[in-house]
Amino acid sequence: MSKKHSYKLTVKWTGDKGHGTFDDRLYGRDHEIIIANKPTILGSSDPVFRGDKTKHNPEELLLSCLSSCHMLWYLQLCAESGIVVVEYVDSATAIMVETENRGGHFSEATLHPVVTITDESRIDEANELHKKAHELCFIANSVNFPVTHKPVCMVK
Repeated sequence: MSKKHSYKLTVKWTGDKGHGTFDDRLYGRDHEIIIANKPTILGSSDPVFRGDKTKHNPEELLLSCLSSCHMLWYLQLCAESGIVVVEYVDSATAIMVETENRGGHFSEATLHPVVTITDESRIDEANELHKKAHELCFIANSVNFPVTHKPVCMVK
């Protein structure tokens, strides 16, 4: 039997500068992502789309979701396998392609996790667990573009 999980948040546009959307050059792309009992995330569009470069944009948030979900699954799998991870840092990248109709899509994302474990004899196993984490990742299973991994494992 499958379990269902529901999520709820509010996205509130805060970019009205007194003219509404009368002219696309006169309104801001600023917004808030509000989730009960959590800090509000200040968002905007990417600066190339007239957004505020100091705020998070949807494209960055999608990439962060891919990276975070993969990391959380990976850490769980390591814990279950008895691999002790003491550090995990991912410098994720993605490419979005604009289409002629002004739309677009992500064409790829690459995760670059650098993982530090305590047992050198388990490096190969630790690297292999990235494949299983990818298979289980809720977000990676929800996107229609390839998500690849270039892991590095070190020992401390």
